[in-house]
Amino acid sequence: MTMSDSNASTLARRTVLRGVAGSAVAGAALGSAGPVSAQSSGLDEWFSNTDNFDGVVDETGASEVTVSVGSEANGGGFGFGPAAINVDPGTTVVWEWTGNGGSHNVVAEDGSFESEMTGESGHTFSHTFESEGVVTYACVPHKAMGMKGAVVVGDAAGGASGGSSTTESAEAGASEELDGWFDGVSNYDGVVDRTGQPEVTVTVGASGNNGNFAFAPPAVRVSPGATVVWEWSGEGGSHNVAADDGSFESEMVGESGHTFSQTFEEAGTYKYVCTPHEAMGMKGAVVVDGSAAAVSGTGGDGGGITEEDFWPLSVAGSAVLAIVSPILFGVTAWIAGTGDEPAVEHRVGAERDTDGRVRT
Repeated sequence: MTMSDSNASTLARRTVLRGVAGSAVAGAALGSAGPVSAQSSGLDEWFSNTDNFDGVVDETGASEVTVSVGSEANGGGFGFGPAAINVDPGTTVVWEWTGNGGSHNVVAEDGSFESEMTGESGHTFSHTFESEGVVTYACVPHKAMGMKGAVVVGDAAGGASGGSSTTESAEAGASEELDGWFDGVSNYDGVVDRTGQPEVTVTVGASGNNGNFAFAPPAVRVSPGATVVWEWSGEGGSHNVAADDGSFESEMVGESGHTFSQTFEEAGTYKYVCTPHEAMGMKGAVVVDGSAAAVSGTGGDGGGITEEDFWPLSVAGSAVLAIVSPILFGVTAWIAGTGDEPAVEHRVGAERDTDGRVRT
């Protein structure tokens, strides 16, 4: 067998093995629906007749979140969009009317807030959620149609995952490195998890520290290879983004919409400030979690078959293998030879005479 034949044989064996492994994984996935977010499962009953509910949308890290009133849902303009959101304590939710579906209101089930009834496009109503918990609300006249919403504040519903010892270790390490860094920073409420995202946006000039002198979120956790984009709000005067270790620094600017970006390849904790407003508490940090899978926005270097490409091939290959394996077995046996002699030669305990014949 030549080297090329050997390589081809090895590749063939690996492809078959990958197909078998792929079918096993696929079978496991079909056998169980997979883990469901604790937040979603706790709201399933509330949203049982709401056709635009598709899980809890993560809006943690944002100081203000907008929800549309009169979104297309439930047979017309009778939905909140998104229907359910997860926010940090202290976040303000702003409901904005689309003008569709007639008159609506926003009324909390626990009576903690209630808007007026209106159908005016652009009308807004806001409420700040200070305490952790799950707050459900509805449009009273269209509640029976499924026009319902929910705000999950903090980790009140148990979070989207159970966590892991690796993640806990990473969090502990980040906490030690950030110890004292955010003292006096009014909008800091822990490290916001953005692992798995190739690009993360941080607002420069967000509300905080007695004015627009904050980064929002002030601290984010990202995967290696992620790019952080700082975007200026245009508030609070001129700001910059300067790494504490000098590894990166933006220009000083106050223009709304201006951006500066930095890609973080190596694991570690990167602290930064707005130089003129550091004493006021305008500080931030990027925690690059080495235990998280690296991200790539390019999708590889192009060309060739990637590991991801093998997934559909492996499932299809395993299905074909299951069909043809009995045929292959028969063909293999036929190639090995027909008649009694091959069978006797491979019998356990068979011996040969001096003339080469098999003696039982």
